[in-house]
Amino acid sequence: MTAAKSAQLDAIERSGWGLPFRLVQPHDLAFWVYALGVGGGALAMFRYFGPGARFYGPALTGGVLLFGLYLIPWLLLLRRHNRYTAQPGSLLAAAFVWGGVAATFFVALPANTALLEIWAKAGGTVFAQNWAAGLTAPITEEPAKALGLVLLIGLAPRLVRSAYDGFIIGAFTGLGFQVFEDVLYVYNGATQTFGVGQLGASVQIFLLRGVSGIVPHALFSAIFCAGLMWVLGRTPGERDVPRGVLTMLAAMVFHFAWDDMGGLSGGIGIVAVLLPFVIAAVELTALFSVLRHAARQEQAWIRAVLEPEVENGVLDAPLLDAVSGLRRDRRKYRKQTRDRRKARHLLEAAADLAHELARGRGQETGGVEHARAELVRLRGS
Repeated sequence: MTAAKSAQLDAIERSGWGLPFRLVQPHDLAFWVYALGVGGGALAMFRYFGPGARFYGPALTGGVLLFGLYLIPWLLLLRRHNRYTAQPGSLLAAAFVWGGVAATFFVALPANTALLEIWAKAGGTVFAQNWAAGLTAPITEEPAKALGLVLLIGLAPRLVRSAYDGFIIGAFTGLGFQVFEDVLYVYNGATQTFGVGQLGASVQIFLLRGVSGIVPHALFSAIFCAGLMWVLGRTPGERDVPRGVLTMLAAMVFHFAWDDMGGLSGGIGIVAVLLPFVIAAVELTALFSVLRHAARQEQAWIRAVLEPEVENGVLDAPLLDAVSGLRRDRRKYRKQTRDRRKARHLLEAAADLAHELARGRGQETGGVEHARAELVRLRGS
């Protein structure tokens, strides 16, 4: 066995790439905690919406439809980023459901209600209006969403290994929280106007929350969960407690700043207008920085998986650099190829080959042979 083949098998084993995910595991305590959270959240959601569902039906229907549409581009974006040792769709769906049902209704809703009342009593009405949301949400919602990641580690310990896994799972958990919370806002808006103009109010809240959703819970949770994985250090050599703690704290500070922009602006008009753009720029910069650092282990794994194919002449070095690299590496490869369409197909074919190699645990399978032949055909054309 060559050194490259040995490294390939080691990368497949360490990453867990290609293994299936099974949610229902009655022998695992993590499953029952997950079921308790989702079941309790579903019951709380029914109790919250149930009594007024008939009267406020237009608002609920409008909220579900509008934020269902809002969900589509986010899913496409996150699917694109789930590019390296990709997580199974069923695992990401479980993360989404935890964020939307358990974290939102079972944990955050009662915890937020209690804390907001405490801040109002402790600091007064004006203090609560300016600061209570930002002092409450980061310490209740971020751990609630991250608990979903911890449970998925328990259910799929060989699949959830790297900081990038935490980043992607956190993003899906946060996206679930965002969508369900937005529907909750639509419903609350309808109750505050006693059901007058429900559809118009739904569209108004959709536009407001959609614009602010450029920096949503998906961002906060992706950063927080990547930091948590650095603290846990589930991959040898990746553990970095200081970086992990600072990353988690940064996510909580970003959440605080986004929720308390009114208090931070001090009521100054020009500051209130500019502050959201400044905060968004800082948070997106931090997001991409965390993404780059978190991806390093995944890049090393996919490179190791495909390295023997370079020795066999199936891939060349520039294509390997592109498929295992960052966006700038893929952009560089497209320029070198001088044919964007062909470059895209080659990158997809190389990624498919890596996936088949992982699913076959490094062995020669029908899927591997087909993916390899397709890549050779594309290169030859």
